[in-house]
Amino acid sequence: MIKLPIKNRRDTYTVNPTKLIALGLNYRAHIAESVSVKVKGFTDEIPSEPLLFPKTPNVLVGPDQAIVIPQFLKDYGFKTLRTDYEAELALIIGNRCKDVPAADALGQIFGYTCMNDVSQRNIQNGDRTGWYRGKSLDTFGPIGPQVVLARDLTDPQNLNIFCRLNGTTVQEGNTRQMIFGIPEIIAFVSRNFTLMPGDIILTGTPAGVGPLSHGDTIEVEIEHIGVLKNTVIDETV
Repeated sequence: MIKLPIKNRRDTYTVNPTKLIALGLNYRAHIAESVSVKVKGFTDEIPSEPLLFPKTPNVLVGPDQAIVIPQFLKDYGFKTLRTDYEAELALIIGNRCKDVPAADALGQIFGYTCMNDVSQRNIQNGDRTGWYRGKSLDTFGPIGPQVVLARDLTDPQNLNIFCRLNGTTVQEGNTRQMIFGIPEIIAFVSRNFTLMPGDIILTGTPAGVGPLSHGDTIEVEIEHIGVLKNTVIDETV
């Protein structure tokens, strides 16, 4: 069970979502790099509505915990294994809600935090059923380092996002660059699914995604939220 401190409060928040819903291709610069990512479903076309995919709760790990690259991946004989980092702003839902108008959407958010949408590209590209498995391997969803309550974050649509790999900045963007903004995301997701308190929505990643390897240190930093730091290890069996 992951407990995160709540910024400027003495309380902690227990991360316990019934579901995690993520957006793909929500930053134009990330769409532009789709050729280098080489994943089925990545195109240079701007989506007409949010592109959703699931991550499962088993992905969740906290700050300073390891991202574990599974041993079984070697059994496939892939020429090059590629497991990528993706720095993202995560929304934590505060109320049970359905069919939320965009004008009321921000009122449904409990708080904000950082997430790393770790993605196993070989599996993601190869599975005929889509991105489900490559996005949902154990430890593939680091979260933290704290939760900022919605009422304490005045402009979530203007936050700088950085990702550093072994100290070098590899991703840099701002949430104002989203194709679909936060109210529109919540309105769209809640039209399709009933959202429950604690559910998490990942809002997409800026350009600069790239591979992780054993021994790497990866940091996701979002302005006013903090730095989420994790190490990467190969699973030993």
